[in-house]
Amino acid sequence: MHKILIVEDERDIADLIGFNLERQGYEVIKAYDGLSGTDVALRERPDLIVLDLMLPGRDGYGVFKELRRDARTAQIPVIMLTARAQTEDRIQGLEAGADDYLTKPFSPKELLLRINAVLKRVDGPPGTVDFSFGPFRFDKNSLKFYLDGEPVDLTATEFKLLLYLCERGGKPQDRNELLRTVWGYSDEVHSRTLDTHMKRLRQKLGGHGGLVETVRGVGYLVALPTAG
Repeated sequence: MHKILIVEDERDIADLIGFNLERQGYEVIKAYDGLSGTDVALRERPDLIVLDLMLPGRDGYGVFKELRRDARTAQIPVIMLTARAQTEDRIQGLEAGADDYLTKPFSPKELLLRINAVLKRVDGPPGTVDFSFGPFRFDKNSLKFYLDGEPVDLTATEFKLLLYLCERGGKPQDRNELLRTVWGYSDEVHSRTLDTHMKRLRQKLGGHGGLVETVRGVGYLVALPTAG
């Protein structure tokens, strides 16, 4: 059973979300301000966090940054909630590293679909094994990534993106297909933030970042490593 933490100061919204998640078999825990949300996340280690941005005590971005800095919670997927509908706010949330972003008001069904999509890409298919491609090694069960044998911290989204490209090594992958596979759907906001995720991946790969290539008019590929 997956454990989900809801950090939301509007108790009626938190209760509505919690009720619908529990009906689907999820274990739900709640916090109603940013400081307690941080403490609960560190203590409970949930499988996913639904995080409102407009929180008392410490806002959602502050909570998110604190959790990403701590090794115990750095890999926990986060879905951000906000009442601000501007596209730039959504892009800011996704570019900060959130796994998804939902604007209020939203239907419980829509949030549930987003949660299921995020957990699906985090869990991966059952019985998976390690996969290697050139200097990259992926432990699909633990979502750990190694570069030339050394561990590199990737978010669940970054891990899924790079793994998907490497499993199709050398073949260009269409942007929309990447979006549907990794996020579960394709829209303008996620299309724009895809480029930011790829930029961040290249930075984390250091000297091997050049293996991640942009294919103009198509999408991306990971080039086959060459000897020497």
